[in-house]
Amino acid sequence: MRIRSLLLILAAAAVGPALAADQLRIASNFPTQHTSSVAMELFKAEVEKATSKDVAVDLFPAMQLGGAQENVDQTRSGAIFGTVIGAAFLSRTVPEISALSVPFLFTSRPQAFKVVDGKVGDLIAEKLAAKGFQLLGFMELGPRHLTNNVRPIKTLGDFQALKIRLQPDDIHLATFRALGANPVAMDIKEVYSALQQGVLDGQENPYAVIRDRNFNQVQKYLTGTGHFFDFILIAVNKKRFDSLKPEHRTVIQAVMRQAIAKQRADAERADTESLGDLRKRGMQFEAASPQLVAEMQKATAGVVNLLKKKVDPALVDAVIAQAK
Repeated sequence: MRIRSLLLILAAAAVGPALAADQLRIASNFPTQHTSSVAMELFKAEVEKATSKDVAVDLFPAMQLGGAQENVDQTRSGAIFGTVIGAAFLSRTVPEISALSVPFLFTSRPQAFKVVDGKVGDLIAEKLAAKGFQLLGFMELGPRHLTNNVRPIKTLGDFQALKIRLQPDDIHLATFRALGANPVAMDIKEVYSALQQGVLDGQENPYAVIRDRNFNQVQKYLTGTGHFFDFILIAVNKKRFDSLKPEHRTVIQAVMRQAIAKQRADAERADTESLGDLRKRGMQFEAASPQLVAEMQKATAGVVNLLKKKVDPALVDAVIAQAK
């Protein structure tokens, strides 16, 4: 994997532009049309403009430099400057990120962003820094929903034994075990073919990801469960970031705040639009009934106790308290 990652980076360098004073390579596994990729194009343009191209930003979305875990490893080693990544893929390096994964905790965007933009986000940033990452902020990945090819999900019993792809986060996996499913951790780059071949029964993602990755082509049933509200982290190599000129660091942080604001607004619109698109493409959609939500909340209530064994219970309590 390390050799493959190095070859991908070398290949990208070979076709890239002449090096600026600071050449920042940022990778992502999100498609080019995803709101995070569009926001990063704004980031690139504004950083290069503000620094007269003393800082050049090279973007590699859509898994051009490998999968999500490869991008995390590349960033931590300094092989690339940074990555735009789903929170779960950093949670194995920084377990405290899992504190954001209390099932059914976040019921609105303002509520979710208030938590990560406050003291909880600052603590996660400190934990990331200890592992060699500089956190530049949180974008929206969004409410996560379930798709599958076996049956509509109307009762808790309908989860029974479904082989569902989850992100590699212990709390995500524990949540679906509590629902009665058979969760499988898998990198997103493998999911489409696994669904197509019947290796998996289903997967869970925000509506926009389901649409942009064309999972509607290999999945029939879509259920609006909203079991997690998920985040995208922009994490860069701390040593590389600290080595930049102070004025360049200031520009990067200021422009990233603009990009994050744009992405969050775009993501909210995309969430509604993508559900409509998926229904037009033939997916059979059902919103989770209040009874089903209550059943899922009851079944997953014990996940909080597992989470408190994984990370500092005070952090979990802080997340819940701020959310409420």
